[in-house]
Amino acid sequence: MTAPSPVAADWDWQHRGSCRRLSPEAFFHPEGERGSARRLRDLAAKEVCETCPVLTQCRTHALRAREPYGVWGGMSEDERAAFYEEQGLPIRRAS
Repeated sequence: MTAPSPVAADWDWQHRGSCRRLSPEAFFHPEGERGSARRLRDLAAKEVCETCPVLTQCRTHALRAREPYGVWGGMSEDERAAFYEEQGLPIRRAS
């Protein structure tokens, strides 16, 4: 996987995201959030993603950029980590 492009036009999809109308807190857990509170927040965020017109672009970005936090493209950070493991990829991008 390659790093995201620095070209602004490659980021235009973000302006069409369903998440744009919501607070970032809906997609990113506060420090120390665990258990059912975290699962419920993740589920609510994923519901927004389900009908998002740019879900595929968002998920592709998150996987390529190795986004370490939050729900992106309908995937939680744990789901992205599981995807990397299934693909035999390191969880974090090497610096």
